[in-house]
Amino acid sequence: MADSNSNRQDPASDAGDASAGIEAAAPGKTAPSAERPPVVAFRNVTKSFGDPPHAKVAIQGVTFTVEDLPDKGELVAIVGPSGCGKSTLLRTIAGLKPHFPPTTGEAFVLGKPIEEPGPDRGLVDQKYSLLPHLNVIENISFGLKLRGMAKSERHDQAEAWVRKVGLEGSEKKYPGELSGGMQQRVAIAATLVLHPRVLLMDEPFGALDPGIRLRMQELLVQLWSEQQATVFLVTHSVEEAVYLGDRVFLMASNPGRLIEILRVDRPTGSPEQSRRQPWFLEFSQQLLNKLEEVSGAPAALQV
Repeated sequence: MADSNSNRQDPASDAGDASAGIEAAAPGKTAPSAERPPVVAFRNVTKSFGDPPHAKVAIQGVTFTVEDLPDKGELVAIVGPSGCGKSTLLRTIAGLKPHFPPTTGEAFVLGKPIEEPGPDRGLVDQKYSLLPHLNVIENISFGLKLRGMAKSERHDQAEAWVRKVGLEGSEKKYPGELSGGMQQRVAIAATLVLHPRVLLMDEPFGALDPGIRLRMQELLVQLWSEQQATVFLVTHSVEEAVYLGDRVFLMASNPGRLIEILRVDRPTGSPEQSRRQPWFLEFSQQLLNKLEEVSGAPAALQV
């Protein structure tokens, strides 16, 4: 994203170009060929739950590619009405049952078919997923402990992440003693300390107060630029998607499907500064209109 003085294209034409670029399904069982394999690629992925004729189709025919760009991670924001399969898409990348494996189609991470969860992918969701009997340092370092790292080394790394996410002074506190925003900082640190190549975030800030949510968005941009990971972020907030996304995946429901990909400039200022820019307001309104079209119900701008 850039400020209003940038050479940014009109959002409508930008969205149309991106939409036209959705790839067609590739035949066969091989990963997409490239000098650097894509970080994530879906080829005509469909997921159904239950047995015919009463099976419920969560996503249908989803195809996209996120390229591996040297020294540059991409953040993909996923928006759409409830029940359009956003979380199914995310959990398919993670390799988590029952959303994985796909009913039909192929899904790849770093050029290899997804077979199970792995350390190259990390998931952060709205529930924070913290262990209540462990303090902040222990929660952040827990994944490193499972990898067999020595206690002193993993605690050093955890302490470094405590500073990165602004939790100095809370190292010995337990999740029940932390606010929602602080718990989410711990969850993000516990995931990023493992250096996943792909960070999956399912409504991570949805339960936070608006002011705290803005600060968490700003923190995510900062950490993401340092990690240079590929991020998939599911959100119901149009403004969050526009502020954070390099691309916005617009999904529709019944069945869940990817219908459009919109390109967005990277942020250069705080969430508050960006939201005052004319292009940001125009882009957000156009995305909101598209959401209303696919959901068939009025939508409202959210923080």
